[in-house]
Amino acid sequence: MTTAEGPVVTRRQQLGAASAPSLLLTILGEFVLPGRRPVWTAALLDLMSELDIAEKAIRQAIMRTADSGWIEGSRVGRETQWALTDAGIRLLQEGTERIFGFAAHQRPWTGHWLVTSVNAPENQRALRHKLRTRLGWAGLGALNSVTWLTPWTDREAEVQGVLDGLGLAANSWSFIATAGQIGDERSLTRTAWDLDDIERRYESFLDLVGRRRPRTDRQALLAQIRLVQEWRRFPLLDPGLPRELLPPRWSGHRAAAVFRERHGAWAPRAQAAWTELAHR
Repeated sequence: MTTAEGPVVTRRQQLGAASAPSLLLTILGEFVLPGRRPVWTAALLDLMSELDIAEKAIRQAIMRTADSGWIEGSRVGRETQWALTDAGIRLLQEGTERIFGFAAHQRPWTGHWLVTSVNAPENQRALRHKLRTRLGWAGLGALNSVTWLTPWTDREAEVQGVLDGLGLAANSWSFIATAGQIGDERSLTRTAWDLDDIERRYESFLDLVGRRRPRTDRQALLAQIRLVQEWRRFPLLDPGLPRELLPPRWSGHRAAAVFRERHGAWAPRAQAAWTELAHR
């Protein structure tokens, strides 16, 4: 999918839905991006088939990724190898920073909120959907159809970009605010974000990861791909609220620690298996 600004990634791919295109992005980001070495079609077919993706779907994912401008192929005899384009490198670098930077450390919170009032026409459903999606990507929660907020005031420039892009800035206003005496901020966060649903997803992640015990390098490679695939959705699902606004014993903290521990433990064997697969 391309736009006038260049290649873009869909929300489905960003959320890491277990589809061929999203798994391919995970593999490219985890194993092709660091060394920038091309990968053969046969290697991708071999690996992704073990992730329960049909050959036809794998080939379609490769071609769609190429059509999007993220990879380009070159023929060597009867075989094809795929290299990242400059656009693909930028895309995957941004994704890697977001995936591994998310929940890596707790930011101090000033106690201030960025509150944005956006007047989107009721009869323009497609525009309102884009607004919800893009402000959600920026980590904002909705109190109602007009009022959006985040405890991270440094996201104002990102919000401004969303509103400019949708042509809504002229009828929008932003405020930096602190809470008053009416109500409490933890109940406010539960109104703006479905924290129960996010926590259930973290618990499912912990359950899945806890059952994986790769014994061979190849098993570690598959486990590593699934680990990153499952984790990559959380930077978009979880607004990254400060500890003061979260429920006690928030599962996201434990999930982040488990992700980093498993990734570090499996990485050497996964890389060894990838090297053997990609360069044979």
